[in-house]
Amino acid sequence: MNILKLENVSYSYQTKYQTIEAVKHASFTFATGKMYAITGESGSGKSTLLSLMAGLDLPSEGHIFVNGTDMSSLDRDQYRCREASVIYQAFHLFSLLTAKENVMFPLELRGIPRKEASRQAENYLQKAGLPEKIYRQFPPMMSGGEQQRVAIARAMAAGGKILLADEPTGNLDTENEKKIVELLKAFAHEDGCAVIVITHNPEVAAEADKILRMCDGILTQIQ
Repeated sequence: MNILKLENVSYSYQTKYQTIEAVKHASFTFATGKMYAITGESGSGKSTLLSLMAGLDLPSEGHIFVNGTDMSSLDRDQYRCREASVIYQAFHLFSLLTAKENVMFPLELRGIPRKEASRQAENYLQKAGLPEKIYRQFPPMMSGGEQQRVAIARAMAAGGKILLADEPTGNLDTENEKKIVELLKAFAHEDGCAVIVITHNPEVAAEADKILRMCDGILTQIQ
């Protein structure tokens, strides 16, 4: 099912000396049940495009549609709470919350009672391949791979069907990279989400169902 559509999307911003055209007339439709990789050099516009898809800003031109509704007419804070989750290379977990409490957070935001949120959070952590001893640990006590799996479990708990990942394996070793990629693929193929991964890593990109490339702000599909 098509869930996120870019229609002639452009985004530019002004520096002290010039206008930067970060994204130029990007058009593409993302569907649930698939994992996408967006590759490209630093400064090519990848992260800007991801920010637009996350609703952190609106296009200068063109439109982004979520389930047929123009992003500009949505409550974008609610969109990120209920429709789309974003995970980052730097994890961005709440450092004063345990792993389980981090995953409970979006569940409780959705109005799920604490006891049920606790049960569901444990299920998501288990699905992310984390042992019970991690549930009570705080992020600084965990390895990078463990923190990223908690971040993905939290994204699963949010209940949306769009996952946007900005270099999710950038800080990880090869073994943890493989685990995260398998988890992202499962999130797409088994849970029926649209998983969109920004990556410099060709091995990560090769695992995607479709590969796109950004070059000088222009988005093209290469596989």
